Amino acid sequence: MINQRSIDFRRAALWIVPASLMAVALAGSNALAQGAPPPAPAVTVAKPLAKRITNWDEYSGRFQAVQMVEVRPRVSGFIDKIHFKDGQIVKAGELLFTVDPRPFELALQSAQAEVARANAQVELAATEVERARPLVRTGVVTERDFDQRAANLSVARAALQAAVAATKNADLNLEWTRVTAPIDGRISDRKVDAGNLVNGGSGTTTLLATIVTQDPIYFLFEVSESDYLRYTRLAEEGKRVSSRDTGNPVRIRLSDETEFKHPGKMDFVDNALNARSGTMRGRAVVDNKSGLLQPGLFARMQLFGGEVDGLLIPDAAVVSDQARKIVFTVGEDGVVKPKQVTLGAIDGGLRVVLSGITAEDRIVIDGIANPMVRPGAKVTPQDGKIEMSAN
Repeated sequence: MINQRSIDFRRAALWIVPASLMAVALAGSNALAQGAPPPAPAVTVAKPLAKRITNWDEYSGRFQAVQMVEVRPRVSGFIDKIHFKDGQIVKAGELLFTVDPRPFELALQSAQAEVARANAQVELAATEVERARPLVRTGVVTERDFDQRAANLSVARAALQAAVAATKNADLNLEWTRVTAPIDGRISDRKVDAGNLVNGGSGTTTLLATIVTQDPIYFLFEVSESDYLRYTRLAEEGKRVSSRDTGNPVRIRLSDETEFKHPGKMDFVDNALNARSGTMRGRAVVDNKSGLLQPGLFARMQLFGGEVDGLLIPDAAVVSDQARKIVFTVGEDGVVKPKQVTLGAIDGGLRVVLSGITAEDRIVIDGIANPMVRPGAKVTPQDGKIEMSAN
């Protein structure tokens, strides 16, 4: 006989089991809903803009004066006067310092007196020779006495020449007491003050000041070995003239500027690479009529590197991966694929890509900031267009 209590338990179990199955089914459907893949993110893609571009290679360097002269005295003495203001622009021949001229004036007067004495000796010796000449024929004066008088005349003439040379030297020393500017340019501060004794001549001389030219001005920079070889190959192929033969154009940007607004041209390439750094020294010359550019000033320079066929993309489409530069492309399957690229300069607001992509690649130009847009991800590409800026 079946227990009534057992029957009630079985009926309850039948209700409990379906309810449990329904709960499991509902939980499974919720899990499926939560794990469903999100929709593919939308990105804007465009083919790179193909263009014949002028390649500009960038280098760092510093300005250097075309000429730099140390002003030193040629004669020793005490500085009597200083005729310039520290840091002013001076012209060639302009008076800078005066060495006390009085000792040199006395030396010149003494030399002039010696010339007068020597000239009188010449006149006396010449008179004696002329007086003795007819007496030699009559035998009143011997040949020996006549030769002696002629020798005295030669000695007197030599003494006169020496006195004249001494006078010129004394006059030159007096002139050198006026220390003038040898070149046009900007002078430094004075290294000595009035009243100081300075040393001149050919030994250890005293530095009085320095002068550097202002316009034009040099820009010195270093080129890597690989760049030097590339320029040489381009010259051999007739794609770019050598800077040794022609002044290739350059343009310079100062540290507080955003544009390369100072034009110039190449005027020198060194004759050997530096064995320690492996670089070649180059030099450009730049107009500096405004005087803004000063020796020692740091700047960036762009050197004409020839014309090349390049591809242009927005700079925002470039992603940095440590030292590498990458752009995202989208294939026909809608999958993102990264490509490493070699970049050039900015041209018309777009970044020049020298290698790494083709003209048929579809580049992600918008939507790249979305974290879901990553290599291997599926995206929804929308066609866009790359255009150069109006500037």
